Amino acid sequence: MGYSRGDSASWYCAIALLGIILLGSIRESTVAELEEVRGNHLNDHKACDEIYVVGEGETLNTISEKCGDPYIVERNPHIHDPDDVFPGLVIRIITPNNTRKLLKT
Repeated sequence: MGYSRGDSASWYCAIALLGIILLGSIRESTVAELEEVRGNHLNDHKACDEIYVVGEGETLNTISEKCGDPYIVERNPHIHDPDDVFPGLVIRIITPNNTRKLLKT
């Protein structure tokens, strides 16, 4: 029992469609990874606001380096143990940018 031209054409179309779908998904995941890297890169150079919410994986040391404020513990009396920092903790940050804002008001 042989296949007709219609059956062969259907199989070729199905294989071509599958290839297009696979290529599209590969390209989509590559673009998403690039956007994620760009997003993280931009966040590293972002100026810190006076009120800062601690994110997952951050320590007072990394926040201090990121924001340029070496006196975070002294400015935040509600932090009793510098090692006990958790995501969602709200702290006050003073940076050169924030100092200029405070002096203008």
